[in-house]
Amino acid sequence: MKKTLMGNHAAAVAVRLARTEVVAAYPITPQTQVVEALAEMKASGEFAGRFVKVESEHSAMACLVGAAQTGVRCFTATSSQGLAYMHEMLHWAAGARLPIVMAEVNRALGAPWILWTDQTDSLAQRDTGWLQFYCSSNQEILDTTLLAFKVAEELSLPVMVNYDGFTLSHTYEPVDVPAQELVDRFLPKHDFALALDLADPKAFSALPKPQEYFRLRRRMAADMGRAHQVIASVEDEFARLFGRSYSAVEAYKADDADALLVTTGAPASTALDAVDELRKEGFKAGNLRIRQFRPFPAEALRAYARPGRNLVVVDRNFSMGQEGIFCEELKSALYPLKERPQVFGTVAGLGGGDITVELLKEIWLDAKQGRGDALQPVWMEDAR
Repeated sequence: MKKTLMGNHAAAVAVRLARTEVVAAYPITPQTQVVEALAEMKASGEFAGRFVKVESEHSAMACLVGAAQTGVRCFTATSSQGLAYMHEMLHWAAGARLPIVMAEVNRALGAPWILWTDQTDSLAQRDTGWLQFYCSSNQEILDTTLLAFKVAEELSLPVMVNYDGFTLSHTYEPVDVPAQELVDRFLPKHDFALALDLADPKAFSALPKPQEYFRLRRRMAADMGRAHQVIASVEDEFARLFGRSYSAVEAYKADDADALLVTTGAPASTALDAVDELRKEGFKAGNLRIRQFRPFPAEALRAYARPGRNLVVVDRNFSMGQEGIFCEELKSALYPLKERPQVFGTVAGLGGGDITVELLKEIWLDAKQGRGDALQPVWMEDAR
């Protein structure tokens, strides 16, 4: 069924289709409509799961840590300062190997007080042990939420589905909503081997010896490492059932490109138009969209690196004292190559500033001509 949905409602529909059993909810702009929609579905009987109203984002994740430990499918959503407030519990969820899914609607962090989008909130959680995906359309929000449940349950690791506040969360687009029977085939009821069982009592999260803690972390790292293969397998199954395919890195007109934009989130869609316009003007432009951030798709990105081809990363985020976070990760991924391309960093769109076709064309042309400094980012904003 084709429906016109805003991004937040696409996420809520996916949660219902996944037959999620517990939703813990605390509202924060621009995420609020996700949990509002689920509350309305609960009131109407359309959503059969448990809807738990909590007093904070910290409590929302604490609630799900307890619920997920019993083996039920769990979800929440948040943004910005709410995600920062939840930070402690993100470590608990990942360390306990709980397959929780969260929609994170990217919004800049204060101060000053700000409602508009950038990705620093979610990227600041990169070391918590959560897998992270970044969406560029409302269709992808729905699909990735379904994928996230499957991946989380196969790896026993939590997954964060990120998308741009307002740019996607409040924008309406046509979305294919799959039939419930098809989703049930893709996402059967989860059988969590480590679930609490009153008939077989166990202790969880007790104080381990250093050697035991080390082994648990090493096992977690190994499962994060094999996540590349698990995600690819789940995406292949999704493509066979639903006819839509996704991958960790998605290339557009990249094979013969002289220089490549490297984008993520909603600006990655705008980059396709920028590439098309540059091609019409006689330039060999291309784009790489990084869809998967944790685990970082280093091997997939290396396939597009070649001497003489410049890459320019458009970061809607910034790590103070360093550079844009995707640029930093890309440079690290390419470092083992004997012959590395030049990688330029650009910071744009912080706090919701426009990342336009014109701005992306200017960024690409600067990279093509080798303008800029590979050691520090260029801060760019739309002049209009």
